[in-house]
Parts: sequence; C-alpha cells; structure tokens
Amino acid sequence: MSTDRPEGAPDDDVSFEVPDDLSSLTTPAAPTLAVLVTQVATAEALAAACALAKLDVDAVPSTVGAIAVPRTATDGARAAAAVSQMLRQVPVVLLEKREGRIDAGQWVGGARDKDLPAGLVLSGAPAVLEDLLLGDVPVGEVEGVVTSVGLSRMKAMRLLAQHRR
Repeated sequence: MSTDRPEGAPDDDVSFEVPDDLSSLTTPAAPTLAVLVTQVATAEALAAACALAKLDVDAVPSTVGAIAVPRTATDGARAAAAVSQMLRQVPVVLLEKREGRIDAGQWVGGARDKDLPAGLVLSGAPAVLEDLLLGDVPVGEVEGVVTSVGLSRMKAMRLLAQHRR
C-alpha cells in the first residue's frame, strides 16, 4: 500500500478543533495583584482620598510615598485612574501581577500615560513594595497599613485636612 505522506507524519484520523474565537489566546489574564505607587506623603492621606473616591484599598507607608493595594486586583486600573485624577499632574504608577509577570504603567490626570519597564520601576523601589508584589508579606501585616474600607466621608475629609497642614 502506497502513501503520500512522509514517514512519521501523523495519521489523517487525528482530529483537533480550532476555536471560532481566538481572542482567548491574545487576551491577557486578569491581574492577581495590583499596587499603586504614589507621591502622597502618608498612608492615612491616601486611604482618605481613596475613601472619598469610593475605592476599597489598603494604604501602606513607604520611603517614596504611600502605596495603595486595591482589595480587588481587577480594580487596579480604576483605582489608578481615580487617584491620578485627584493628584492632577502628579504621576501614579500602577503595577499589576499577571501569571507571574509584572506590568507597569504611569497614569496622569485620570488616564494611562505610558507603559514603563517593570524592572526599572522596581530597581530602586522600597523593600515593602517588593514584599507586596512577591507575596512575601500580606498587606494586612505591613506596619502602618491604613484601610479606606469603612472610612466615612467626614472622617476622610478630617484626615485630609490634618495632613495638609
């Protein structure tokens, strides 16, 4: 019996399905962690600002400025937009962890301004940021953490007024 296929080629009987929608092959996975690096001086002020913007975050103090960790990782972009809108022309950096990879972007005035190389962003970052991104320390165990969850509008405004002095 003669055959036109090369030796070792798969049988014609082998079947596979090509999906109609290939978007799942190119759509990035949802983030498992989001972290916002800001130039806000204190975690209390950042938590208060986030409470006013109706963002559920835990704010952590650091040497470069307060860091916000949204309670829901998929809220990173919404949180970055809201915080950068409040801070006007002061940039906010959003770091998102997806499938073991970290993506970084700069947000200004409520919009994503540009992509940043995550390695460069992390090269001079404080240890607490690295600990949060790697999952070495849960945000609730970081010293000085302040949550925006349950913070009333009045208390948030008082906190902001205290930190403006």
